[in-house]
Amino acid sequence: MSDVLNEVLAANQAYSSTFGDKGKLAMPPARRFAILTCMDARLDPAKFAGLAEGDAHVIRNAGGRASDDAIRSLVISHKLLGTNEWFVIHHTNCGMEYFTNDVMRGLLAKSLETAELSADGWKDVGQGPGSRAGDYIEWLTIANQQESVRSDVERIKSHPLVPKDIPVYGYIYDVTSGSLIEVK
Repeated sequence: MSDVLNEVLAANQAYSSTFGDKGKLAMPPARRFAILTCMDARLDPAKFAGLAEGDAHVIRNAGGRASDDAIRSLVISHKLLGTNEWFVIHHTNCGMEYFTNDVMRGLLAKSLETAELSADGWKDVGQGPGSRAGDYIEWLTIANQQESVRSDVERIKSHPLVPKDIPVYGYIYDVTSGSLIEVK
């Protein structure tokens, strides 16, 4: 077993030993809202949004982007589980700002191993083979944080499966201060 696997299993054993009444939490989120945010490990939505288990849905992906799958999750969150307010929260210093679709596609075409970021940009250091399957994916990279938040909020609000009365708020989380900054 790897060290990481052992650490995760030990942490889960400690957590489950004091689980208590959490097994009785209702399926719908108690505070009736959802957050779409980035998968970046520096973001802890429970802490920056004051959440306890069972409070809200948290949907995470690379960049916190309003992809088809994220919108699918938000629609399920509302239609079946009653959320009625949504937050789109991107963040400063996001990895999605450091490459383009073409860069990602080129890296994947050369190798499927982990690339390195150098002063000249991303560099593939792995051995092939790669794959051209990445050519058919929209990687939803970010050129401007405020514009990406505005674009994602608008995409969600204008989606035909999203009721017009659901407020969708846009914010940027500052990774240096922990503050949420509203995007108008």
